[in-house]
Amino acid sequence: MCGRYASSREPDDLVDEFDVAETVLAAPVPPSWNVAPTDPVHVVLERPPKPEQGVDHARRQLRALRWGLVPSWAKDAKGGARLINARVETVAEKPSFRRALAARRCLVPADGYFEWYVTDRTTTKGKPVKQPYYIHPADGSVLAMAGLYEIWRDPERADDDPDRFLWSCTVITTSATDDLGRIHDRMPLTVARDDWDTWLDPTAGASDGLLDLLEPAAPGRLTAYPVSTLVSNVRNDGPELVRPIPLEDA
Repeated sequence: MCGRYASSREPDDLVDEFDVAETVLAAPVPPSWNVAPTDPVHVVLERPPKPEQGVDHARRQLRALRWGLVPSWAKDAKGGARLINARVETVAEKPSFRRALAARRCLVPADGYFEWYVTDRTTTKGKPVKQPYYIHPADGSVLAMAGLYEIWRDPERADDDPDRFLWSCTVITTSATDDLGRIHDRMPLTVARDDWDTWLDPTAGASDGLLDLLEPAAPGRLTAYPVSTLVSNVRNDGPELVRPIPLEDA
């Protein structure tokens, strides 16, 4: 993924869609049609049981996390913007992701995502022209992207500082399917509704079959069309960014 997606659903809609038991949002996350790295994003996750607090089962939560994972062992949070994606081919081995894969899996809801296709045209400076495409479920359903999350403790903040913990996330990607590979060679992995419980279970551990739950979108499920180059600027936002443009204008 090139690092942009759309997420315009209201929290109440996500609570219903993902059967969320608890909403933990310190501040509202506004709808966005141009989500970029380090932005706050809605994430569905389950926290482990805490018998000492009278919580004997995992509770499914809707939270706002920063997109761009910061490993718990990181010295600072600066590298998070580079870890917006985790490649499924190496996610179980990479130090940045393997601990999260074992215990902190999540779902990142999206309307769809953007990729930039390198055309055979060039700019006046001789650089290839990149045409953005919007890729989304053809039936308008939510895209439940497979993700991981981490909780990083800022060593420079006091123990009573409510902002001492940074919650962040990443999206797991794979090679693009044939019908979308012409646009970009990577795509997000998704989790089927029947597998949400297993994927989110914080007590399951990184079993050998866990990654088998992840799947690229079935052929025909996603559709793609060219959109305005306005989406290439992170300062632009609004539903007009996902409106199709004529092919002859792409």
